[in-house]
This record gives sequence, C-alpha cells and structure tokens, in this order.
Amino acid sequence: MVGSKFWIAKKPLLPTTQFLEVSEVISRRVVLHFPHRLIDQPIVCRLVKEYNLEFNILKAHVTPEEEGLLVLELSGQDKNYEQGIHYLREVGVSVQPLSQDIIRNERRCIDCGVCVPICPTGALITEPLTRKIHFYDNKCIACELCVDACPFRAMEVHF
Repeated sequence: MVGSKFWIAKKPLLPTTQFLEVSEVISRRVVLHFPHRLIDQPIVCRLVKEYNLEFNILKAHVTPEEEGLLVLELSGQDKNYEQGIHYLREVGVSVQPLSQDIIRNERRCIDCGVCVPICPTGALITEPLTRKIHFYDNKCIACELCVDACPFRAMEVHF
C-alpha cells in the first residue's frame, strides 16, 4: 500500500516480541555524603539490585556516629542512573559530581609538573608546546597523590 504507516517485516514477528526503549550507558564519578543514621544501611546494595547499576569504590571514609563519605564511579543505563540518584537523595544522601570536589588552583600552580608523573589516571598532563599543566577532572579518581606531591598546594580536595 502506498502511503501506509505500517512496517512490513521480512520475517514474521513472534507475539512475545517487545520493543524496548534503549537508553545510553553512562559512567559518572560522584561523591556521596551519608548522615550517620544511614551508615549501617545497604544503600549501595539497593543501587545494584533495584537500579541495575555497577559501582567502583574510589574512596571511602565511614566512622560510626559520624557522616560517611563514599566516592564512587556509578555505571549503568542513563534512566537507571537518574532513578538511583533520585533514590539516594530521597533517603537523605547528599550527591554531587566528583569534579566539584577536586580543584586545580590556577593562582597557586606554577606548572612545575611534579604532579604529572604520579597521577595514575592521566588526569594531569603537560601541554608539550607551552609546558602548562592541564587537569582533566573527568579522569580523576580522587586518590589525592597530586595533593600530597604539589609543593605549592595547587591541587585542592573539598569533600
């Protein structure tokens, strides 16, 4: 039929065939601050089971009766990620991107390059022509090796 809105398949579709909404797989690094009342709760376990997210713990600081801190890399379908972040906020976990917490202070940095060879992820590189140091926060895992190495304290962590 000319002008028809129907699609004709070369092979017949089975009655159980469903079309699923495809969502992009993403990976984001986030900082989670837990109030002390949630320290003993299986919050990350729920992210895995209910939202089908994968996680990699980059840093953790948990002390009973105090606020907990987790730096995670969360990966999964975009829709699941958004629902998981919504869940975290709903239960009282503060969530922010890691890139807000690791900062290169341009005023302090003299581009000496001490930080570059110790960065395990290549988040700090030297521009070959100008010898300027560039910081790529999307590659940073918050290991803080650069913070300890920098003689001018140009790398700052604000957890």
